[in-house]
Amino acid sequence: MNAVKYAETDTERPLAEVAVVVIGYDDAAHVTDAVRSALAQGPAVREVVAVDDCSTDGSAGLLDRLAASEPRLKVIRRRVNSGGCGTPRNTGLDAVTAPYVMFLDSDDVLPPGAVGALLEAVSGARAEVAGGLCVRREVPSGREIPWQARLYALHTVVPHPAQRPRLVHDTLCVNKLYRTGFLRAHGIRFPEGRFPYEDVVFTARVLAAAPRIVLIPDRVYVWHVRRSAERLSISLDRAGVENWRARTEACRQAHEVLLGAGHKELARAVRAKFLDHDLRMYLRELGLRDAAYRRAWWELTRSHLAQYDADDWARNPGAPGRLAGRVLLASPEPRDLPRLRELAARPARLYPPYARAADGTPVWSDGLPQVSLEPLRDRPVRALPLAVDGELRPRSRDTRLRLCLHELYGRVAQAGPETVETQWRHRDDEDVALRGAPVALVPSATGSGTAGDAGTWWAETTVDLAALAARGVGTWDLRLRIRFRDGASRDVTAHALTGAGLLRRSAVPSARHGVVLVQPYTTHSGALALRVAPGVRGVLSVARARLRRLLH
Repeated sequence: MNAVKYAETDTERPLAEVAVVVIGYDDAAHVTDAVRSALAQGPAVREVVAVDDCSTDGSAGLLDRLAASEPRLKVIRRRVNSGGCGTPRNTGLDAVTAPYVMFLDSDDVLPPGAVGALLEAVSGARAEVAGGLCVRREVPSGREIPWQARLYALHTVVPHPAQRPRLVHDTLCVNKLYRTGFLRAHGIRFPEGRFPYEDVVFTARVLAAAPRIVLIPDRVYVWHVRRSAERLSISLDRAGVENWRARTEACRQAHEVLLGAGHKELARAVRAKFLDHDLRMYLRELGLRDAAYRRAWWELTRSHLAQYDADDWARNPGAPGRLAGRVLLASPEPRDLPRLRELAARPARLYPPYARAADGTPVWSDGLPQVSLEPLRDRPVRALPLAVDGELRPRSRDTRLRLCLHELYGRVAQAGPETVETQWRHRDDEDVALRGAPVALVPSATGSGTAGDAGTWWAETTVDLAALAARGVGTWDLRLRIRFRDGASRDVTAHALTGAGLLRRSAVPSARHGVVLVQPYTTHSGALALRVAPGVRGVLSVARARLRRLLH
C-alpha cells in the first residue's frame, strides 16, 4: 500500500490534505470537545470548518474564542436555523479547500489517529472514499457497541459498491473520508432543511456514483448516544410518528437514487435492509405507543411496503423482517403486536400459537391464513425463530431459572435439541459474561417433541446471584445457546413470562452484601433480563432511580 504523501521539506510531516466539517446547534456543552478532537488529529488536518446553525446558547461565541488561537479553525454562523443536519453540512462542504473532507457532529468526537488512518488508506488504495469503524458509546455508562462491525473486520478495497451490497447498511456519513473533488464532480450533497436521516440519502448518492471504496478496521469515529439528554438527537427521538414518516421517506429516496443509477442489486439491498433493520427496530417499540400512533404507523408502513415487488419479497422469504412485513400488508389494522414484537427481537422469536391452513400448511394465524410460514421449513435450524420461555424466581440459596423450548412445525423435533447453555451478559460491558454449564433439555410428558406441533422441551438451571452481585449495581441480559443432535447450535433469548409475581423485585439475603435487590424484567423486545443491586448502596441507587422517574 502506498504511504500518505509527505511534504518535500520535512519527511516527517504529512501534507495537510483533510478538512473536517463540524456542525452544531445549541450544543455549547460539547461542541468545543468535538472541534478539539478534530484539531488534535495533527498536521494531516488542513482546516476545521465549524458551522453553527444559528445557536442561541452561546455556542458560536465559544467557537470564535477557540478560533482566535487556532488558525486552522474557521467558524461559519448561519443566520437562520435549518432544522436539520443536511444544510449546515452542505454549508461546510462549500467552504472546504482541502482535497479530502470528513464530517463530525458537535456531540461526538474523532478518536486519535482517525484522520491519519483514513488518509493513508484512501491514498494507498487510490480510492474516492475510505470508511472505518464507528463505535456507539452510551453516555454515561461508557458501553461501546461497534457499528456495522462485519463491514470493517478487515482492510478491504471495494472497486465497485455493487460488489459489496452490505454497504447500504452503513448509512453513516461521519465514519468516512471523501475526496472533495469526487463529491463536487457528481453534485453529491445532503438533503436540505429539516430532513431527518439525511445520511441515508447522502450515502445512496455516494454509492450511486460508483466510487472505489476502501474499508479499514481502525476506530475512526465515536458516536455518543445520550438517551437521557433533555433534547434527544433526531435519530433517538422516535416518540412521534413523524420520525417514522421521515425514515420511510429516506429509505424510499435511497432506493430511487440507486435504481435510477442502474444499481438494481444495491436498490434491492436498501429494501432488504429496511425490512431487517428499520422495521424490526420500530416494531419492538410499537407496543409502547398509544393507539393513535400505532394506527398512523401501521398505515405509513403498509403504504411503504406496497411499493415492494415480487422479487423484493422472494429473496430470503423466511427472514423475520419479511414475515413481519407480510403480516402488515395482510391486515389493514394493527394486530398481533406482542407476537410481532417477539418476531422483531434479535434474535427473532416466533411465539405460539402455531396455526395451520386447511391443507396443513404453516400459517401466521387462523385470522391471517394468507400469510404462509412455509419458508420456515427450508431454513436451517441455526436461523429458525425459536421461542423459549424463561421463568426466574430469586431465592437466597437456590435461584432457579426454568426454560421451555417450543416446537416449531416439527423442525425442532427433527433437529433434536439436547442441551441449553446460559450466559448472563452485563448490559454496560458485554465483555463481562457469566456462563453456566450446559443442562439437558427434556421433552415434556404431554408433548414428547417427537411429532406434531405441541411438543415442548424443559430445562432448569441455577443462577449464581452472588457472582452477579459482585459486579455491583447493574443489568444482565440472558442469552441461551441450544445445541442439537447433529452438533448445530442456535443462539436465542428467552421470552419473559409475566405471570403473577414473576417480575416482582425481591430482597434476597446475602452473606457478603447483607441484602441484594433482584428484579427479573422484560425488555422492549420481550426478552428476560435481570437487574441486580447489592448492599445499602444498591438499595439507595434503586430508590434514587425510582424518585427520578416519578419526578420526570
